[in-house]
Amino acid sequence: MEACAMRICALSAAAFCLALTGCATPRPPLYAWDDYQPQVYQYLKDDGNTDPHQQLITLEKTRQRIQAQGKALPPGYRAHMALLYSKAGDSERTVQQLTEEKQSFPESATFMDQLLQTFASRKKD
Repeated sequence: MEACAMRICALSAAAFCLALTGCATPRPPLYAWDDYQPQVYQYLKDDGNTDPHQQLITLEKTRQRIQAQGKALPPGYRAHMALLYSKAGDSERTVQQLTEEKQSFPESATFMDQLLQTFASRKKD
């Protein structure tokens, strides 16, 4: 009789735990990745020879859509855009994107400062 009561108690506890986890609502993702990762993959797959203007058009459209939805851009999004703007010869937007990346992700400040400094020194040459 005691074994039966223990078994019922264990089954009840398991059912209760399953019910609790089944009711949990999933957390929304922190960032809206959309087509950022495929764009970076394409860039790396083509060894950086992808037309920066075409990628910038795609990433700018995605950026506007993400921001219109009130979602956050993922880490590295602006830095990748800065790389593309640099390849396209747009110095002002390169600096703007690196600065925005630094502001959005303070933990990247050291790296972004280094990129800004490197970019500024190459710009002078």
